[in-house]
Amino acid sequence: MTGNCDTQGHDYSSMVSSICQMKTNYNQMKLRYNKCNILLASALLGISSLANGTPPRKQQNLQKPNIIHILADDVGFDDLSCFGSKHILSSNIDHLAAEGCKFTNFMAPHATCTPSRASLLTGRYAPRINNGAGVDVLWPTSKKGMDPKQEISIAKLLKKQGYTSAIIGKWHLGHLPQFLPLAHGFDRFVGIPYPNDHGPERSGNTGSKRLPQIPLIYGDSIVKRCDNNDLAELPALFTLEACQFIQENAKEGKPFFLQLSNIETHTPWFVPKGFEGRSTIGAYGDAVMYLDQTVGIIMNYLKKMKLDKNTIVVFSSDNGPLVHRYPELEACYGKYATVDQDREHALRDGKYQARFEGGTRVACIVRWPGVVKEGTSNNELIGGFDFFTTFLKIAGAEIPTDRVIDGKDILPILKGEEGAKSPHEVFYGYTGHGLLQSVRKGNWKLAVPGRGHWASDPLAEPLLFDLSKDLAEKKNVAKDYPKVVKELLDLAEKGNNAIKNHKPMPFALD
Repeated sequence: MTGNCDTQGHDYSSMVSSICQMKTNYNQMKLRYNKCNILLASALLGISSLANGTPPRKQQNLQKPNIIHILADDVGFDDLSCFGSKHILSSNIDHLAAEGCKFTNFMAPHATCTPSRASLLTGRYAPRINNGAGVDVLWPTSKKGMDPKQEISIAKLLKKQGYTSAIIGKWHLGHLPQFLPLAHGFDRFVGIPYPNDHGPERSGNTGSKRLPQIPLIYGDSIVKRCDNNDLAELPALFTLEACQFIQENAKEGKPFFLQLSNIETHTPWFVPKGFEGRSTIGAYGDAVMYLDQTVGIIMNYLKKMKLDKNTIVVFSSDNGPLVHRYPELEACYGKYATVDQDREHALRDGKYQARFEGGTRVACIVRWPGVVKEGTSNNELIGGFDFFTTFLKIAGAEIPTDRVIDGKDILPILKGEEGAKSPHEVFYGYTGHGLLQSVRKGNWKLAVPGRGHWASDPLAEPLLFDLSKDLAEKKNVAKDYPKVVKELLDLAEKGNNAIKNHKPMPFALD
């Protein structure tokens, strides 16, 4: 399916057979499934109900909570109805928000996939990764990745506290075996090593990039090379795998950490057969609605397993949405990669750039019964890497002291404690290799002048915005507040020096 998503009549027997054989032989993963062929075939055909899940042999009675991070891909700040979308109904995510807290001033660490995901798992700005080499968007041809010899992932640290960890869905931190999740301490990986649009049709449906079909990986072994029909069905498989992981740990009575990283809201916006056309705004809306359904399945399954009261569930996006049209992608995937530029967003611009809020400010929801107050909203500035430190402290794990950790403990904010404030006076908008594009201090936002990169033009003069009055960043007030501009430019220089010299960022409140 190059440019078309015709899944009718597609034969999935080879995929089912290879996966089942892989599960039979793969003792390290200890994948124990009943009726493997039936369950997998159901998932691959887009059947989402898991109402027949087997209850646990024993009830989980743990002091340490389970942790699930549902990491959406390229979902915009206002692409959910609970965050103001007028075009996309996200009833399950809305319900999650009603049972928890919405964070309306939440910043993804970076504006693109690889840097943001590296930061989430290490608690560090991406330019610090790999001893300061940084990490940017990786391709199937990339020989680099997040190096487990140099970085300590949250999975490794949680393991010492008895947690079992899994990542299901997209990885995008290096496709070679030495960079895959198992090398970083995860006990299970089921997913694809890079985005679903890094396939053989690139570039512009010419195949000139000479990329292979995207691999489906269990652990560190490829079990299937996926064409676009296969990719459309993977979201259902990933939901099934997540529920199986939850069930297995419930049976064992062990705490777990799960990062469920969806792929359908990243171009191409393929969804399983039978779930097309549900949105009024086309393929992207269908993808968000399918993600919403996945959230509902996961939450219902947690309740069925009687784990929901002892599980922290976080929903956030890795970065902002795709807001500009890319003819090269459209030539590959047609309507499944055609951006509706007439659809307005609350924030300026989107993914790939960190100058404006649309690249990094995303929706975030946290649900934790008995700790996070239901139906609340919080506007304190927090960053995605704060979950690294916060989760570790909740689990009783030690925070690494041999390196700079940018993430801070935000548990007082999660609890809604009176007077709890952001631990960040300053937040920096870096690319993965350290190009600083913006500085935020409170409601002041400075677009930093300097050279551009592949997704943004050079900027000759600084732009200053007051986000308390101008969230859409339409009015440049740099000439009106020269002292503020100077202060933020000074902070920019200090931030760059901190990155270069492996020092903590300035004005971080511990």
